Amino acid sequence: MLEVGDKVPVFSLKQTDGTTVKSSDWKGKTVVIYFYPKDDTPGCTKEACSLRDGYAAFKKKGVLVYGVSPDDVDSHRKFTQKFNLPYPLLADDGHAVAEKFGVWVEKNMYGKKSMGIARTTFIIGPDGKIAEVIKKVNTEEHAGQLLEVL
Repeated sequence: MLEVGDKVPVFSLKQTDGTTVKSSDWKGKTVVIYFYPKDDTPGCTKEACSLRDGYAAFKKKGVLVYGVSPDDVDSHRKFTQKFNLPYPLLADDGHAVAEKFGVWVEKNMYGKKSMGIARTTFIIGPDGKIAEVIKKVNTEEHAGQLLEVL
């Protein structure tokens, strides 16, 4: 997994509106990029809505917010509309970006092993390096968790 001080990998992904965002677009900006397992599931919805509710504070600080999951653009669009999310979701449907960040991991649920996203949030500094990593995400209070360190 990427750690504080690591350079953000080069990547491009389609966002909710179908356009492409590139990590190189973030030069000189502070960015929150949170990886979550699946659109419209209980924990992921709580996390997305917490960030939605805190979005004005992020915007006031000039911080860009992006959510990333293996879901496709159509799924992201429905999730965004259903919960009125004001920030873009990025479709990592081949999970290549999750792998670059080190959050595509083996999970063990009820004795069954599978690969999936380890819910993790990265704060990227204006220098293009990881400024903070939150591995123990509080889905209901995630905006507050982030605002404490921004």
